[in-house]
Amino acid sequence: MRLPDFEAWAVFAAVADTGSFTAAAEALSLSKAKVSKAVSRLEAELGTVLFHRTSRRLSLSAAGRSLVDHARRIRMDGEAAVEAARDEAVLLNGTVRIAVPMSFGLSAVAPLIAQFMALHPGILIDMHLSDARVDLVDQGFDLALRIAVLPDSSLRAIRLRTVKLYLIAAPGYCALHGTPRHPADLEGHKGVHYANSTQPGLWPLTGPDGTRVLARARPALIVNNADAAMPAVLDGQCIAALPDFFCLEGLSDGRLIELLPNWRFEPLTLSIVTPPSPHRPARVDALIAWLRPRLAEGGLGE
Repeated sequence: MRLPDFEAWAVFAAVADTGSFTAAAEALSLSKAKVSKAVSRLEAELGTVLFHRTSRRLSLSAAGRSLVDHARRIRMDGEAAVEAARDEAVLLNGTVRIAVPMSFGLSAVAPLIAQFMALHPGILIDMHLSDARVDLVDQGFDLALRIAVLPDSSLRAIRLRTVKLYLIAAPGYCALHGTPRHPADLEGHKGVHYANSTQPGLWPLTGPDGTRVLARARPALIVNNADAAMPAVLDGQCIAALPDFFCLEGLSDGRLIELLPNWRFEPLTLSIVTPPSPHRPARVDALIAWLRPRLAEGGLGE
């Protein structure tokens, strides 16, 4: 049985990610000729063209696009295996790329990252803050924090805690516009629509008897970051559905009122998500081990 040409697969991934043979050669500390030969060798073995080459541009072929994720996993697994064999002091060096939701990242994750940096000065944290969902494998992230109902996928997920959504308004809003008593009443109210939701403007609610409805308020504000919704809600301009970490303080001190308390949203989950490979560099495991207990059930804010 002939073994796969793992070097050629890893080189193919590097060329795809860097966009050129020259850049891949520099990244891998190889000659451009060796990189080119590795890709040609893999193309010959597979019997297909992986790249379309012109004098100005290099692009993946259809076959290349279908195989590049496999190549990236091979490369990542190889790197993880090499690092697993090194001394502990060497392992805890290098870059960890993490994707985090914007508001939660600023309030809850950034302080923990600062503490982690003090403990591991050899690790560089590359933190991407955005509410838009990223493709971990395609964009080269080591892990992501997600607040969502996670769909089935090949990604690995570590569940940290349940995140409850609240339907909220300011007391002044209810005094002026009335307090909805049933999801159907929401159609007469002004609401915040969250653009990054899977169903922007629609609020799936379950009643005390198990009845499920899709409620909708008239759009008064459309945002792609929940922090942008809070000033309008607190000012009494509209209602919103927001995660617990946004609104528990306001509910406690009376600045906010929970609407339809007998109706509930499907709970979301705060999870650490990693690429499909079971192998991770020790620096990534170190960051996960640091974040996990501090963001888990009962650990948030500690």
